[in-house]
Amino acid sequence: MTSASSASAASNGPVGPTDSSRVPRYAGPATFARLPRLDQVGTADVAVVGVPFDTGVSYRPGARFGGNAIREASRLLRPYNPAQDASPFALAQVADAGDIAANPFHINEAVETIEAGADDLLATGARLMTLGGDHTIALPLLRSVAKKHGPVALLHFDAHLDTWDTYFGAEYTHGTPFRRAVEEGILDTSALSHVGTRGPLYGKQDLTDDEKMGFGIVTSADVMRRGVDEIADQLRQRIGDRPLYISIDIDVLDPAHAPGTGTPEAGGLTSRELLEILRGLASCHLVSADLVEVAPAYDHAEITSVAASHTAYELTTIMARQIAASRG
Repeated sequence: MTSASSASAASNGPVGPTDSSRVPRYAGPATFARLPRLDQVGTADVAVVGVPFDTGVSYRPGARFGGNAIREASRLLRPYNPAQDASPFALAQVADAGDIAANPFHINEAVETIEAGADDLLATGARLMTLGGDHTIALPLLRSVAKKHGPVALLHFDAHLDTWDTYFGAEYTHGTPFRRAVEEGILDTSALSHVGTRGPLYGKQDLTDDEKMGFGIVTSADVMRRGVDEIADQLRQRIGDRPLYISIDIDVLDPAHAPGTGTPEAGGLTSRELLEILRGLASCHLVSADLVEVAPAYDHAEITSVAASHTAYELTTIMARQIAASRG
């Protein structure tokens, strides 16, 4: 019997991960961090949900398998997070909500389905830790979060801007979600930042258009030269006390740290830099987050999915700590 199998334990506090001293980490269902399923605990403070959708990619496909790859890699996560001095799964109920299944043959319909699925989960009072999928899914997730919180601050970790207009006439792709979000008024344009961008662009106009939308840019070279503490401080000041959504494309990491992604670019962050920046944002009001573009077909030795599982763990810890603090 696993700890997740006893939903009655929820009345005495959060139901945590399966006990690895009784069930080996490689055994049993691959829920995120071996946590209970949402249907086992009824409600959750943080719902980890997959969106296996990659119809919006412009280069290598395969991110539809990313969520489950992250779940598999997360088997090795442990209950205590020393970097944040917290046991997140004891502070708040975190549960795996399964997947939002979307039509792989119709992007517009898929965007609507993802938004509706996120609406349902947010309506329970949960914050979302979403595992993609490609970056197209950020738009419906932001729409859903904005219904609850109003326009949100956005930190976008990515090698790319993702504020282009269309690809082949399509408005919804993994390169366009944040332009659409600005156009729809669901982002607080006084608190928008890209982090980790690098590589060639189509032209200088890409940067001009991006700046007009309100985005600030911290390049991967900025992180290298200025250091993670200074960057985190800059981001905290820009965000202030606004409700914050964090969207992370795993290609923000250098291909040495994340080869398993669809559009890799040289010169990226290390996994250590990404994790340390996130830890430096622990005081920000994080209302939900996503982690996208993990493509396991290109991921030798699970390097990318391991980095992604630890990234999701840090984000989940931040949310759990804030939920616990709000309850006194």
